[in-house]
Amino acid sequence: MNVFRRSAALVKSAPLSQAVRAYASAPASSQIPLALHGIEGRYATALYSAAQKKGALESVESELVKLKATLDKDPKTKTLLESPLVDKKAKKSIVQSLVQGRVSEITRNFFDLLAENGRLDQTSKILGAFEQLMAAYRREVPVTVISAKELDAKTSRQLQGILQKSNLLDKDAKLILTNKVDPNILGGLVIDFGDKTIDLSVSSKISKLNRLLTEAI
Repeated sequence: MNVFRRSAALVKSAPLSQAVRAYASAPASSQIPLALHGIEGRYATALYSAAQKKGALESVESELVKLKATLDKDPKTKTLLESPLVDKKAKKSIVQSLVQGRVSEITRNFFDLLAENGRLDQTSKILGAFEQLMAAYRREVPVTVISAKELDAKTSRQLQGILQKSNLLDKDAKLILTNKVDPNILGGLVIDFGDKTIDLSVSSKISKLNRLLTEAI
């Protein structure tokens, strides 16, 4: 448990920058590949640091993925764990039943620390923040492509290839593309990654045309 206390103390004492969105710009060898803010950021960073020192990043990640899946399948337990109305002792009992005999000492000690500090209500956010750290560690760049209709496999591969070769990403970055459907854009694409948005939608072009016509009148 001491390793978590030391890591958490270091994170709390250091000034945290705003969340970094350009995942690919972080060197793979960085001790902490992504600066995160907030409670979830501090705790996720402490866990990442502890797991990294033990050479257990991938195994801890796997345990957290399974835990997240368990909570997603059991909304009642997830609600109890994150509800401010449930006392700390009851939450500690819930999380112990979830991790006992299923996770490593690092992960178990981490959740003991969350329980002790009354932070189990932040579990989902912390798991999400740890996912961000691991994505940055692997130099993955999450990209969301919004289209009026679902993209077929061929179009997705072509688009991924174009983005991968563009000067928007580092050459060794790994692009993770997710397609979301929004009929309201009418056609074309809206590409979101980090703080950047490339709006190539028909609705955007119509909006610009309407604005030009209004200004002309």
